[in-house]
Amino acid sequence: MKQQGASDLHVASNSSPYMRIHGEMVKLNYRDVSPDTCRSLIFEILTESQKQSFEDNLDLDLSYPLPGVGRFRVNVFMQRHGMAAVFRLIPEEIKTIKELDLPEQLDTLIDVSEGLVLVTGPTGSGKSTTLASLIHTINVEQQAHIITIEDPIEFVHENQRSLINQREVASHTRSFSNALRAALREDPDIILVGEMRDLETIALAITAAETGHLVLSTLHTIDASKTVERIAGVFPLAEQQVIRNRLAKSVRGIVSQRLIPRKNGSGRVAAIEILRSTLRTREYVEKGEGEGKTLLDAMRVGGTEGMQHFDGEIEKLIRDETIDFETGMAYATNAGNLRLELADFTPSVIPSKTLPE
Repeated sequence: MKQQGASDLHVASNSSPYMRIHGEMVKLNYRDVSPDTCRSLIFEILTESQKQSFEDNLDLDLSYPLPGVGRFRVNVFMQRHGMAAVFRLIPEEIKTIKELDLPEQLDTLIDVSEGLVLVTGPTGSGKSTTLASLIHTINVEQQAHIITIEDPIEFVHENQRSLINQREVASHTRSFSNALRAALREDPDIILVGEMRDLETIALAITAAETGHLVLSTLHTIDASKTVERIAGVFPLAEQQVIRNRLAKSVRGIVSQRLIPRKNGSGRVAAIEILRSTLRTREYVEKGEGEGKTLLDAMRVGGTEGMQHFDGEIEKLIRDETIDFETGMAYATNAGNLRLELADFTPSVIPSKTLPE
């Protein structure tokens, strides 16, 4: 995986292993793994309590350090042929916002004493890497007490200017909500919630953000506006307006990202959307979107306030030929509008190789 630059390794019964390289699934030149062999391979790395948990629930999340190689986030599950597992390679080095070449506006999102900052995107879009970068940047720049609640622990942070306590669900606490409730009594400045999965966790995270803590978390949503609707939609209809009011006051920013294949085939580049808390965006969150009053419209005109939107960033990537035109259209929020914006664009022509006669 490290040699090939793979992000994931898939091992499944009655199948050859696969790796995900630059977003693409690649079948390895290896024999099919029998169900017995697959079970033996996976069970070899599990503790007795993890084996029992898997037998009881038929799926399992864990982290697995391999000395000299790296750390892995692992999910073990059953499928129709037997056991299977996915290994996500966690980078050993955690980089700051600047080192990852993320938008510099992210620095100001975490330079506050309270509020909610969300990192969103589909699976495999780099949310965990960005979130780890935000925590690492705080760690090297601020004197704070940081509590992380993760399932499982992925990036391992060592104390620098800050004190960091990392807790893993199942190993160190029963649930996200239990740990988050306890965190409010543990004198934190910053709380990282690995994922806001359910109503109780979301409600507690908002409460923590309202009571003098900076809370960072992730959601599997495709953009900023869908994130607001997703959070409100988790609650009963009668409570949704109250939640919108609370979100409007507590959200400091929503960072959404998509990883797009580079034109030269050398990997992927991040297109990042940033929604910041302003008078206009707070109004749209609180009252809901309507004609001419959408969070996307606010981001389109909010460049001077540190906001940016997906199609604007994709347009830049196409114009500087980091990604090709059709790939950009496939990842755009509104491909029709983006085509109009790029009506004047002509890609450079790379001379074709002369064929021998």
